Amino acid sequence: MGLAATAALVVGLTAGCSGQEDEATRAARAFLAAWAAGDAEKAASLTDAPDRAKEELARINGENGDSGGSGELGVSKARLTPGTKQDGPREGVARVPFRAELTFIGGGTWRYRSSAEVRKSAGGEWKVHFTPAVIHPRLKEPTSRLMLYRELPARAGILAADGSNLAPETTVWAVSVWPTKVKDPERLYRALEDPELGVDIDTKALKSRVEAAKPDQAVPVVTLRDEVFRKVRHNLMAARGLQFHDVERAVATTAKPLIGSVQPATAETLKNAGPYAAAADAVGASGLQYRYQKQLAGTPDITVRAAGTPAYGDGRVVYRSKGKPGRPVRTTLDPTAQRAADAALANTVEEDEKDEKEGRKEQKAKSAALVAVRPSTGEILAAANAPDSTENRAFNGRYPPGSTFKVVTAAALLRSGVAPKTPVPCPRTATVNGQRFQNQDEFDLPTGTTLREAFARSCNTAFIGLRDRLRQGALTDAAGRFGIGGTWDVGAATFDGRVPTDTSDNDKAAAVIGQGRVETSPLAMASVAATVKAGSFKQPVLVPGAVQKKHRPDKKLDAGVVRQLRTLMRAVVSEGSGSALRGISGSPGAKTGTAEFGTGNPPRTHAWMIGFRGDLAFAVFLEDGGSGGKDAGPVAAKFLRELD
Repeated sequence: MGLAATAALVVGLTAGCSGQEDEATRAARAFLAAWAAGDAEKAASLTDAPDRAKEELARINGENGDSGGSGELGVSKARLTPGTKQDGPREGVARVPFRAELTFIGGGTWRYRSSAEVRKSAGGEWKVHFTPAVIHPRLKEPTSRLMLYRELPARAGILAADGSNLAPETTVWAVSVWPTKVKDPERLYRALEDPELGVDIDTKALKSRVEAAKPDQAVPVVTLRDEVFRKVRHNLMAARGLQFHDVERAVATTAKPLIGSVQPATAETLKNAGPYAAAADAVGASGLQYRYQKQLAGTPDITVRAAGTPAYGDGRVVYRSKGKPGRPVRTTLDPTAQRAADAALANTVEEDEKDEKEGRKEQKAKSAALVAVRPSTGEILAAANAPDSTENRAFNGRYPPGSTFKVVTAAALLRSGVAPKTPVPCPRTATVNGQRFQNQDEFDLPTGTTLREAFARSCNTAFIGLRDRLRQGALTDAAGRFGIGGTWDVGAATFDGRVPTDTSDNDKAAAVIGQGRVETSPLAMASVAATVKAGSFKQPVLVPGAVQKKHRPDKKLDAGVVRQLRTLMRAVVSEGSGSALRGISGSPGAKTGTAEFGTGNPPRTHAWMIGFRGDLAFAVFLEDGGSGGKDAGPVAAKFLRELD
């Protein structure tokens, strides 16, 4: 039988006659309208057998148009078109024929003809005489009913650029709570908070769901990989009240927050899975699995039988539609680059055991991300996150880019006439209308320092001192030439950066060093480095087949500015804060960034490094991770070495 659908019914009722309608026709039309609208209770009230009619109509369309279900037949759209009334065999009886069009979730539209007999009651009210034959003429017995059967296709894969499956079918364990079997709730919820599970379960919300559930209703909790389940099964099994069911599911082996997860198709998961989810036995819960649920799941073979009539045996087939197999989602991810990115982020967010034993329990970073892009095409080669069980910060994170944004600021300055050899003061601090800015660790550079040297050493005060060379909106304009602030069509959800027009001198001072209201994502900053290498913005792409319209900036970078930016970014490595990349083959260019956030004193900082080497651009981001050169730099170096 079909699973409950989550889509609201789309209904239609088309008049089949004109002119003044008599009472019998109006009664039939009202019944058909309520049935088409999915309001089983109202339709049943217009019949002479309301209880039976409600039960049978609810099996088709769901009760009262409830968004939590579309009945056992999984009808997503019903159109019932009445014809011209026919007089019955005696007074007070009439028959109204109608055409039915029932569209099933995930598979085809069934068209057939039936009729509704209308009878005038002793009180003078016209009612539909309800029998199963009203629903379909093949239902000839009081016990007859329509039965739907689905044969589901295999779920298609999410593929890397080389055709390998990034989320192959593997054994997982669905964990649920059996409310009536729970003897010690506190122990059960403690077991589900075990860090070994690798996921954060909101046990408070789970407790509310369990309390609201029926005693023998399974309450889904989490789906665990087989290797994780084996580690924690003894602890979980000791907490009475949990159930475990092993199934084969598509499980991401890499880029997990981006690829996403698949969950069993239950009433709860179907609520958020979209109108085609009920055609599958599993639904995408996040990432690409969710975004491309319809494409990956395909559509089932559907068979409807008229059952419960002895002459039909197991049931006569009254409708059959052929489904379609799922179609794979082909991405641009390069397995080699993705492995290198995953390896580079390994241990970046793990706790230091020695510090924990000494009571200092520090983390290297709260989270981390690494994105790699091919500058010549914009293809996204890698998207790694740490931890890899949470959101996709690589694409969707919103962070101040810090000094990595000086690439954009430098582009604006170069266009305004400032040259790499232009002398720029680099004092330890700078004050703008009472607001104090400083260089990291309050370093300064000697008199005669040039823009090239200030860029290489990441001198904040030098860039702040040059802000008057930029007209209002110049940074927004420059950022636009890098694609920042546009609407990207990547094939996945992304945050594409935000650089508002400066509204004050202090606003501009913060913006030139990537602070204040400037926000970007690791993907957007990888694209900045790619734009410098390629010479123009090429919108990043992850799923080429899904991209409808790539973003193209209104203005391009000047060729001379591009050449100078490449030289400046190379100087960061050869003589500046990007020393972690010295000795790396391919003459990489880079820019480091240490972005302040929060209200602490001293403020906390994110660590960034963006760069390019050959036809590869990258961004490394460590949330609350220290400084760009010291902390993000070694991660970038490890990434590039993994590719050698």
